[in-house]
Amino acid sequence: MPMVARRLRDPDINPCLLESDASARCMDENNYDRERCSNYFLKYKNCRKFWNSIMIHRRQNGVKPPMPTAAERDEILGAMGKMPY
Repeated sequence: MPMVARRLRDPDINPCLLESDASARCMDENNYDRERCSNYFLKYKNCRKFWNSIMIHRRQNGVKPPMPTAAERDEILGAMGKMPY
């Protein structure tokens, strides 16, 4: 597997892996009819926006690494009580 593909499949690097997989699965199941999968695309888009804003705040505050690890993301989502996206 190429390095880029491995990085995209790494849960520590890609915070929206589940949403990405769900939208791809929806496309496969619905013969690539984008209109039927618009909810999955919207959820993925909102996920990316949310974690991008977290990453920006961490960079501004000098926190390394800018993207929280998968374990840290689980703690953040657990503290929120529900999915923000």
